Amino acid sequence: MFASILNTLGNCFKIPELKSRILYTLVVLGICRVASLVPVPGLDSGLLKAYFTTGQGAAAAGGFMGMYSMFTGGGFEKCAVGALGIMPYISSTIVLQLLQAVMPFLSKLAREEGGRTKLIQYGRVMTLFLCLAQGAVMAMGWEHASAVFPGFHGELVLIHNLWWYRIQTTIILATGTMLLMWLGEQITDRGVGNGISLIITIGILARLPQAAQGLHDMFFAAGSNFNMFHFIALILLLFAVIAGVVAVTQAERKIPVQYAQRVVGRKTYAGGSSFMPLRVNYSGVMPVIFASAILMFPAMIFNFLGRRFDVHFFDELAAMLSRGSLVYLLLYGLMILFFSYFWVATNFNEIQIADDMKKSGGYIPGVRPGQATSAFLHRTMSRITLAGAVFLTIIATIPIIMQEAMRVQYTVAQFFGGTSLLITVGVMLDTMRQMESHLLMRHYDGFLKKGRLKGRF
Repeated sequence: MFASILNTLGNCFKIPELKSRILYTLVVLGICRVASLVPVPGLDSGLLKAYFTTGQGAAAAGGFMGMYSMFTGGGFEKCAVGALGIMPYISSTIVLQLLQAVMPFLSKLAREEGGRTKLIQYGRVMTLFLCLAQGAVMAMGWEHASAVFPGFHGELVLIHNLWWYRIQTTIILATGTMLLMWLGEQITDRGVGNGISLIITIGILARLPQAAQGLHDMFFAAGSNFNMFHFIALILLLFAVIAGVVAVTQAERKIPVQYAQRVVGRKTYAGGSSFMPLRVNYSGVMPVIFASAILMFPAMIFNFLGRRFDVHFFDELAAMLSRGSLVYLLLYGLMILFFSYFWVATNFNEIQIADDMKKSGGYIPGVRPGQATSAFLHRTMSRITLAGAVFLTIIATIPIIMQEAMRVQYTVAQFFGGTSLLITVGVMLDTMRQMESHLLMRHYDGFLKKGRLKGRF
């Protein structure tokens, strides 16, 4: 199998166009990594990096701050130029996509010729404003680091003129994100794969050396409670989770569609049969991100209220909603289920799909066109979304359970599920599809010689 994959990768470099696209992608991703390593002037980045290696810093890294640092490729904890990462662009894209479901103007614009280009421009402008706002908040967060990071001692800001520091840092952080956004678009146009997704993925994979070191410490450090049986169990769990993620990411329900023969003017269009693929995991990784982001705030608010008013009740509520508690896991799972259905409700328009099918002379065998088709699609999508949501809940909770119950380090646990694995597997599969399309067009074997994964073309 590995020999076949290596042979296929060798074939990729035999095609001049594909070779240039791969090399271009690698060079641009290297530039993106530099942005997450170069520190912002006027900040003691080594102090914050050292904090995240301590006990309280490692605990903070297991929460939302750790997830944000993952999306920025470690830039957040290094006080880097790319500390905001690509998140403002992703946030603006998600907001615009959700607004299309409630604003007819945007929905109509998305269907018009050239409308997509205008929506992309709106997203860029929104990204700039988000960068300036988030950059200002992050600059003030670094300024008051002892209040933001539990157990942190010291001063990150080395510039005495605080207003100059705030303005300079905000502009630098906004510029770093806009540069990453532009580089991601260049990869999409001239490279291989989706540029924005690849930038996030390369940031996640940059943590592999830390995970390897953490895995080594788990089994070889003095006083370790882990043995060889634990190591074998971890490897088996890793393969099982990856296999499950690949299977569910590729899984789809194929709805048969029949097209009747049509006569338009003097032309006769022959009928035929096709299918409509409905993805089991339609919402992707978004429910996990939404649930993690929202559940971060209650514990932070109750912690603040407990310290501010010295009320023990707030401290108990904060502990009850802290990451890893039974209440947290229960709320986490319920919110993932809710956001899975919410994403489908706002992005999957079964009424429009049924209308388009009726106009083109298509119908689902055994289902009447129009409202009956819309009801059938709604019922089918609701059922398969439940399966996808349950799967997401299991995958998302595995790293938390490993970290809290089994005392596995966060740097190791994050690669056994959660957003890290879901994003990495999804992006790798999408990139492989694009590379395989170039190979098949030139009569080379794809990555799988004997058949393809379900959902591959």
